[in-house]
Amino acid sequence: MTARLTVADIRAAKGKRQFTMVRTVTWDQLDAAERAGVDMVSVTPEMMVDPRFRVVAPRAFAVPGADFFGLAEGDDFTRWSFRMLRASADAVYCSAGLPTIRRLAEDHVPVISHIGLIPSQRTWTGGFKAVGKTAESALSVLRAARALEDAGAFGAEIEVVPGEIAAEISRRSSLFLVSMGAGTGGDCQYLFAEDILGENTGHVPRHAKVYRNFAAEYARLQNERIAAFGEFVADVASGAYPQARHEVATDPDELRRFIELADAERPGA
Repeated sequence: MTARLTVADIRAAKGKRQFTMVRTVTWDQLDAAERAGVDMVSVTPEMMVDPRFRVVAPRAFAVPGADFFGLAEGDDFTRWSFRMLRASADAVYCSAGLPTIRRLAEDHVPVISHIGLIPSQRTWTGGFKAVGKTAESALSVLRAARALEDAGAFGAEIEVVPGEIAAEISRRSSLFLVSMGAGTGGDCQYLFAEDILGENTGHVPRHAKVYRNFAAEYARLQNERIAAFGEFVADVASGAYPQARHEVATDPDELRRFIELADAERPGA
């Protein structure tokens, strides 16, 4: 088995290779990512603290992410991060403010933050759309990267930023840049399992590549479930189920004896 990556390994590889990262939210997805050789997994905190985690994924570099609005900043995020590290997380995702990231870094917590399109802050950049398409907007992304670097983050997800801009930012920063729709100028390619597997029946982002059509398979299976349940209902109505082979048999003599005993019973006896 390949040894699990460390932050030092990842930093040393900057500019030399593209890592892979997948967001996994089920045990089947996590198992598949581990077996397929995905380098890094973004996971829910609930999965991270489950004792099964390292049984299923002993090798993957694990980055749990929590609900930003649930934790906000400060002590809550610090306590949460320590809990994740105790559960064998390799880093934590944190899109909170710089004081929180600085505090985590001072306690040697490896932090991957976020620049570009940040969903929890999308109102500031015009909603779910590309960031960094103008020189001024691109400069703001670079400044955000430098601020994170100064605060002590070791990496940042760079989301929906033009690839050429992401490459220039990467050249000017030591941050490990995880690209989600930001080209190959960063250090890692990141997709959600639901997009890779074609499970997403809603909007599919431009940067997502669908490799399978699980949605169609799930729809087929659901139709099969409905048909099977319907056949069960019909069998019960017609008397086709249950048949003798579905029941437990009793000895005829024991049945007769039971009937005799039951008939002899009286209320309160």
